[in-house]
Formats: sequence, C-alpha cells, structure tokens
Amino acid sequence: MNRFLAIVPAHNEVGAVAATVAEIRGSAPDFDVLVIDDGSSDGTAAAAEAAGARVVRLPFNLGIGGAVQCGYLFAERGGYEVAVQVDGDGQHDPRDIPRLLSALRADPNSDIVTGSRFLASRAGEGHRSTAYRRLGIALFARIVSWLTHQRVTDPTSGYRMTDRRAIELFARDYPTDYPEVEAIVLAHKHSIRTSEIAVCMRPRTSGRSKISTSVSLYYLVKVLLAVLAGSLRGRRHLERGVVSESTR
Repeated sequence: MNRFLAIVPAHNEVGAVAATVAEIRGSAPDFDVLVIDDGSSDGTAAAAEAAGARVVRLPFNLGIGGAVQCGYLFAERGGYEVAVQVDGDGQHDPRDIPRLLSALRADPNSDIVTGSRFLASRAGEGHRSTAYRRLGIALFARIVSWLTHQRVTDPTSGYRMTDRRAIELFARDYPTDYPEVEAIVLAHKHSIRTSEIAVCMRPRTSGRSKISTSVSLYYLVKVLLAVLAGSLRGRRHLERGVVSESTR
C-alpha cells in the first residue's frame, strides 16, 4: 500500500471516471486511487474498477460532503499520510497532483494545499465559470479571508490535498451539501493551516453541475448561513470515539 491516497467522489460519472482514474495513475503513480461511488445509477463503479481504482459503493446518494468524508474515513483507517480530493468529472488536472504534494512538503506551516483558479499566475486560464458564479466565489473569498485572517482566493475549489492532521479532522467532522467553503472555516477553527497554489480547471467531460443558475441564489444564501454558523460554533475536540465542545 502506498502512503498517499486520491479520493475521487463520483455520482453518475461513467463518461469521465475511467479517464480520471487513468490520469491519476499516470501522473501520480505513488497515489492509491479510491473512487467513492455516491449511489450512482449508471456504470460508474464498474468503469472505475476496470480502470484500476478501488471502489467504495454507497447504497444511496449522500451528496458530495458525505462521499468525501467516506474517503477521509478510508484514509484515516488505512494509515495514509496524505490525501488529495480529485473530482470524478474530469475538471481537475491530475498533472497538478505532484505540484500540490511538493507545496505541502515545502511549507511546514501548511496542512492543506488547495488548487486555486484565481491566483495571479494562472488567473484567466483554463475553463471559466459564469460571471454570476465568479461574483459569488469572490464574495465567499472575501468572507472566508476575513474569518480566517489569511488570503483565500478560491474557497469553492474541491481540488484539495491534506496531511495526516487534516485527514483525521475531516474523517470525524466534514460539512455536508456544498462543503468546500465551510471546510476552510472548520479547518481554521481547529488550527489546521491552509495555503493555495495556482491550477487550471478544465471543462467537465460528462454530466453537469448541480449548481445551476436557477439554484445559485439559494446556494449563495445557504453557504453564507452555514459559514456564519460554523464560525460561531465551538471548537470540537475530536479524540477517537469522543466528541466534546469547547468555546475557545
């Protein structure tokens, strides 16, 4: 078993997941690949297995938060030192995994490294989301930067690499629904340190985003409320088998 794990959440991604697995194995051969089949109704699990991934099949759709936490539980119990989240839809370029790992190793003050679309060196490259969604991301970035007292440029990025400390936190406590923004605040509350490097995102190769224009306002309000609640919540002490609250 390798010391590193790629967590690939996938829901009805039969058109993309095999290529994603193959790219991870080719670009980051030191990483085991785990696909979390989040209650798919198509051949996602079979395609991932055929491509060489280990697959956990969830009996029904938990959503991205539940699927990703399942991956972190696997990483924690399997003794992995590093985990990286890679979307199963082909948007994340696995060639950036070695760069994320180098950044994580190079910075002793960082427990999480996130791939950002909006850092100056890569801003404007790659696939661009709609203007409305970019505006929402900019708003989240300002709020999260203020709450965490550090610059965050891409709070909605799911391309995230974590060390053992962050693996243990996310295995025990991980946001649901649209978790990327909330996870940054959660990490900050537990003194888990984060940083970013510039990456490009690619167009989806299959399926479509669940955050359509018609639900963008609902998503915006819901995430803002969740981030506010998370910032006010007491720090949780997450010893094995024991969860307690602290107001510190």
